[in-house]
Amino acid sequence: MDDSSLIDSPWVALAIVLFCLALSAFFSAAETALTAASRARIHALESGGDLRARLVNRLLTARERLIGAMLIGNNVVNIGASAFTTSVLVEFFGAGGVIYATAIMSVMVIIFSEVMPKTLAISAPDRTALAIARPVSWIVALFGPLTIAIEAVVRTILRPFGIRIGENQPILSAQEELRGAVALLHSEGGVEKEARNMFGGLIDLSDMEVSDVMVHRTKMRTISADLAPEELVREVLASPYTRLPLWSRSSDNIVGVLHAKDLLRALDAAKGDASRLDVKELALDPWFVPVTTSLPDQLRAFLSRKTHFALVVDEYGEVMGLVTLEDILEEIVGDIKDEHDVAVQGVRPQPDGSVSVDGSVPIRDLNRAMDWSLPDEEATTVAGLVIHEAQTIPDPGQIFTFYGFRFQVLRKAKNRITALRITPLGRRRAAE
Repeated sequence: MDDSSLIDSPWVALAIVLFCLALSAFFSAAETALTAASRARIHALESGGDLRARLVNRLLTARERLIGAMLIGNNVVNIGASAFTTSVLVEFFGAGGVIYATAIMSVMVIIFSEVMPKTLAISAPDRTALAIARPVSWIVALFGPLTIAIEAVVRTILRPFGIRIGENQPILSAQEELRGAVALLHSEGGVEKEARNMFGGLIDLSDMEVSDVMVHRTKMRTISADLAPEELVREVLASPYTRLPLWSRSSDNIVGVLHAKDLLRALDAAKGDASRLDVKELALDPWFVPVTTSLPDQLRAFLSRKTHFALVVDEYGEVMGLVTLEDILEEIVGDIKDEHDVAVQGVRPQPDGSVSVDGSVPIRDLNRAMDWSLPDEEATTVAGLVIHEAQTIPDPGQIFTFYGFRFQVLRKAKNRITALRITPLGRRRAAE
């Protein structure tokens, strides 16, 4: 049987063309699925013992070779199908068969070998990549020598232009990529807001210092160690906190940290006679940490020392505030409240869409409460952000607009902004 007998059989010709188109569709789907597959999910599957995931990761480690093999296979079958169709139609229609073959194959290849398989693959890239990993590995091995030669040619051509294949220079840092992935999953409904906030807090931890989360000295609850024991016991019982710094002679002279449990044990041992207590003996030695200590370092220090409380000092040794283990954990999980906490939120949404905010409210807490994205790189509190942007200490009634929000200063005490009204501009215009 000669070649013309094959051409004369329309069913054989149709079968060969359809087979080539099917192969082309497979190559297109494989290239799309493997390049779009989530490396994180595939890695997780491989860690769980999935052999197909291990094969996918092996293919993706040599991405250029994978793409080269897919392109070689795709072009070979597309050119073969087009050439065979052209030869058949020329036999039937003469020179006009070339035009018919071009039109027919263009439609067939675009629809059935490119758009449709790539659309199906991109809709479920992970599952598709796992399903086709084995045959793709065979094809990559088959075209291995040819793809290596093509890689060498491509590298040689691109080298004069300063392009180095394999030298990945990401635009975003790994932390920014993780944050972007979580934000995308949140927008698609795959991650709840609370989980997104916790993940973001965990990522931000390495960029923060204890000064960002500490309780400022103006808000510290301290007790004078020079008080009479009976009065000191009343002060401790009236406090919502279990650990209290003690000072002597001057509020800047911290001499110890008193734990309420230690005081109660000593009071019980003294049969309730507070006059017999020596509070300074009960107090623990204060632990001072630099204001520039990073939160991860402070967290590790808390865990290693098995204590939850430290006083923060500046470079001159002056007490700036205090930091607790709970303050650091709240950066990850959000505000932690118990039955003894004083419920002062400092964020009060108004019916007109604006929000009344205390100046001391941390920007991160406001962002979490209102789902905003005000920057906190240059300032920790809302008042600090306004002062930083205004480059002055504003007076009550002054209004500033930045970052898509309208800030109105409501009250000021000395040089501190104590209350503001913040209005998202888009919401305000919509209300009007």
